[in-house]
Amino acid sequence: ETHFGFQTVTEAERREKIYQVFESVAKKYDIMNDSMTLGIHRVWKDILMHKMNPSPGTLLLDVAGGTGDIAFRFINYVRSVRERQLQRKLKHHQNLSWQEISESYQEDKFKSLGDSQVVVCDINKEMLKVGKQKAQHLGYSEGLSWVLGNAEELPFDDDKFDVYTIAFGIRNVTRIDLALQEAYRVLKPGGRFLCLEFSHVSNPLLSRLYDLYSFQVIPVLGEVIAGDWKSYQYLVESIRRFPPQEELKAMIEDAGFLKVDYQNLNLGIVAIHSGFKL
Repeated sequence: ETHFGFQTVTEAERREKIYQVFESVAKKYDIMNDSMTLGIHRVWKDILMHKMNPSPGTLLLDVAGGTGDIAFRFINYVRSVRERQLQRKLKHHQNLSWQEISESYQEDKFKSLGDSQVVVCDINKEMLKVGKQKAQHLGYSEGLSWVLGNAEELPFDDDKFDVYTIAFGIRNVTRIDLALQEAYRVLKPGGRFLCLEFSHVSNPLLSRLYDLYSFQVIPVLGEVIAGDWKSYQYLVESIRRFPPQEELKAMIEDAGFLKVDYQNLNLGIVAIHSGFKL
């Protein structure tokens, strides 16, 4: 037995119910994220990317990343690092001819990610569909691939990725311990695990206000914007059932990760957990 929000269900029932939640909310997922967090989720994801600080050549696996938010940020970040590298290179060669500068730019433009790749893996077909449409609309294609897969049983070889991210996804995994073991397995030695997730607020006053907002406002927003009260009621309940920061830290360590720590954002409304496979 396990939990689906505040209900007690079997693991198989939970997997099915969560699949249905995300199938239901996929099309309105981004607009609901903006509405529920007043757009702050964008800042949290930017902080995650700066914490990762990927360099050109990084191979990233973004799990439960169906709508592409982390993947697109990764591509933008690596491109800007490459751009700065190119400018520095040209600065050091003041005596290059116009033709040499032009050729250098053309050459580097074709390799704007410097062999970096991001693989988005999600269990939900509808979420991946939304992500692919967004990528097409925003013009992302280079260095990006989409894979249907389960976080608890990833369809990848051992020791394959430099970084593993999961943003607002681990809460919806049925067996967190299995997902963490899989994260450890697919990372290269020296690879990094990063998890961004809603967490537990320590300030009692803020905690009460946050509860009020979560249970009274978010399901109503779900009904008004997405026509789906139940899914957002579940999402709120799932945040309350999720292990607090220290407990999740211990689970990450149990999976084999070292140098595990976490950073609370907005007094613990969300936290970024980090660990290394050493």
